[in-house]
Amino acid sequence: MTFRSESSTVPSALLNDGNAIPTLGFGVFQVADAEAFDVVTAALATGYRSIDTAAIYGNEVEVGHAIREFGLPRDEVSVTTKLWNAEQGYDSTLRAFDDSMNRLGLDFLDLYLIHWPVAAADRFVDSFRALQTLKSQGRVGSIGVSNFTRDNLARVMGETGEIPAVNQIELHPHLAQTELRAFHAENGIATEAWSPLGRGADLKDPAVVEVAGETGRSPAQVIIRWHLQLGNLVIPKSVTPSRIRENFDVFSFELTSDQMHRITALDQGTRIGPDPDAFTYGLDV
Repeated sequence: MTFRSESSTVPSALLNDGNAIPTLGFGVFQVADAEAFDVVTAALATGYRSIDTAAIYGNEVEVGHAIREFGLPRDEVSVTTKLWNAEQGYDSTLRAFDDSMNRLGLDFLDLYLIHWPVAAADRFVDSFRALQTLKSQGRVGSIGVSNFTRDNLARVMGETGEIPAVNQIELHPHLAQTELRAFHAENGIATEAWSPLGRGADLKDPAVVEVAGETGRSPAQVIIRWHLQLGNLVIPKSVTPSRIRENFDVFSFELTSDQMHRITALDQGTRIGPDPDAFTYGLDV
């Protein structure tokens, strides 16, 4: 199945497997299951057509409920979920996928990602082989990874013969991931940004505030626009309807090359989330 949309203004990006995905999606990290139905419904009503969740978020049930109840044709909503660390391994990945699909109440998934490499456990290659199986069975449209380093990606590509369609990584003005984005571009891997606003911290940076003033836009809109012009897929999250709408209103203006440069220059290599090389939460290694 290839994503299409006749009901949203969001441009799509073509992945290396020929499938498409909206460049702007909606993330539900730290959205409680009890809130997820209303939040995802608000996002879909605004025009978002890409919803990103994960098994560990604990909200797949209501995310899926909202998608089904909203009533759009299935091929007009791109749905992503992720394999959690504790479920890595070939057979356990296949079981985890079934569990996620049961919670979502869907029979097809647009994008399935390995959430973290957990390289010390050395199971991510076998996990990716399971994703290849799911794709060959027609149960998943595209397969990819999240939080993978260049070395992790090289192992997957070298040992499975397939290039992941997406690598979803922490990426915001204070962590621009320039070298990893360049590696992605060289290999046809789409870069997807999680925590695209730096969990709010980047919104207060004087340079971002200055560009917001110049454009007559909010700091959040400026940063999301920066992502889009870099070529990133971006999945901002909010539970506030007005901010959900504000974050979507980013296609009627552009940043100048100077404004882009000033925001990119904020890069300090500062992470908010864990170091992918060291993160093993949820798995004994």
